[in-house]
Amino acid sequence: MSLEAIQKVADAEQEGQKRIADAHAEARQLLADAEKSGEALIKEVRAGAAEEHKKLMRQAEERAEVKAREIDREARAEGDKLRQTAKQHLNEAADYIVRKVVGR
Repeated sequence: MSLEAIQKVADAEQEGQKRIADAHAEARQLLADAEKSGEALIKEVRAGAAEEHKKLMRQAEERAEVKAREIDREARAEGDKLRQTAKQHLNEAADYIVRKVVGR
């Protein structure tokens, strides 16, 4: 084999080693980029989930407040109704007590 041919083989081997090293470097960079992208996406999803959680909590609190006001309104109405009924029977109760005490 001539010296020139040996040099071409050596150059080709060296070029092949360089390409392999470049490919490994590119693969490492692609992996690093993918990890960064994945981490960024995870952060984005977590932030979105946190916002959705806050939104749902606000909605639940609003519904609870509306329901509490409704229950309060119904309880007050029921209390008013009971007071009216009690007032209507107050004179009857007083007469009954007087009859029992006086003995009529």
